[in-house]
Amino acid sequence: MLPLYDTIPSRQRPVVNWVLIAINVMIFFFIEVPLSSDALTLLFNLYGVVPRRFTDPQWAYYMGLSPDGYWVFLTSMFLHGSFMHLLSNMWTLWIFGDNVEDRMGSLRYLIFYLLCGILAGITHFLLYQTSDKPAIGASGAISGVMGAYMFLFPRSRIVFLIPLFFVPYFVALPAFLYIGAWFIGQFFSGTVSLAVNPEGAGIAFWAHIGGFLAGVLLFKLFLRPSWRPPYPDEYGQRWTPFY
Repeated sequence: MLPLYDTIPSRQRPVVNWVLIAINVMIFFFIEVPLSSDALTLLFNLYGVVPRRFTDPQWAYYMGLSPDGYWVFLTSMFLHGSFMHLLSNMWTLWIFGDNVEDRMGSLRYLIFYLLCGILAGITHFLLYQTSDKPAIGASGAISGVMGAYMFLFPRSRIVFLIPLFFVPYFVALPAFLYIGAWFIGQFFSGTVSLAVNPEGAGIAFWAHIGGFLAGVLLFKLFLRPSWRPPYPDEYGQRWTPFY
């Protein structure tokens, strides 16, 4: 099931959202792709969130990492481990970010996005303090955007493509239902992974959870008071989806 887009149009050009996507894409293709496997591992360790570097300074110095390099909570959200990791994150940001930026305004949205990403990284650190695995990716910040979207546009519909025997089938789900189910899945997976592997799983579920909760708790502080909905009921649709 592939999400295609939402049914809420934005009134203004989502410039910051476009810039964030462009920065992530450029870093991946112009910095990460040319690197060898060893150099890429070094990059992830230097600029990703490695919890142990903050809790075990002796280990950090031995590994060539700074135990007070807190800037990694910012830089980590612009690195991705694979093309599919990048694509899934940027596609999700493309779907949800424009409307949240429209509701907040560009500068407020940028601050909100970065803050959610930082808090997502901190959540991951607090739960995996002895882990020596770098956590990278924009998904924590994007989870915060999804949390804000869920409460700002709960009746918006997310249009999905479901290929059934090579026949495209479209279905639309309410944003509150889709994002709510996604969060429950993340929470369940995060709880199981924390119990099974305290050192951290391949997916930073708790970074997603932390970013999402940050978005839900903080989004009202960033809303633009002068904003008006594009339609009287705020939930006008671009088209009537197939069911």
